Amino acid sequence: MDTHPTDPTHQTDPTDLIAKASAETTTATPPVDPSDVENGIVEALKKVFDPEIPVNIYELGLIYSIQVNPPGGVAVRMTLTSPACPVAGSLPPEVEAKILGLPGVTDAKVDVVWEPPWSPAMMSDAAKLQLNLF
Repeated sequence: MDTHPTDPTHQTDPTDLIAKASAETTTATPPVDPSDVENGIVEALKKVFDPEIPVNIYELGLIYSIQVNPPGGVAVRMTLTSPACPVAGSLPPEVEAKILGLPGVTDAKVDVVWEPPWSPAMMSDAAKLQLNLF
């Protein structure tokens, strides 16, 4: 007699349940090392550019902190070159989207802060060299 799973007389074979639980366990995502996630975030941010300055936002010194919390929540504190920056409305969401697209990231929050104020002194040596500031 063939019964439908919603039929109250339907009986599930216990070995089916064990096989299903085993399959779910083996397909689970393995834990991700937070330092690997942070390195991935840095690499992703090196591909985001301020449209007015031909240097990525990481080397410009616009990223103040990156915090990765298990199980994959990310908090980024960043600034902009000035409060009147024309990309103030688009750059933070772009950063958040780049981070959310990375393996091991389950949530991302980007906070724009103004303290300490950004200055060219915050740029990496590579950025200063690229902009001929040496």
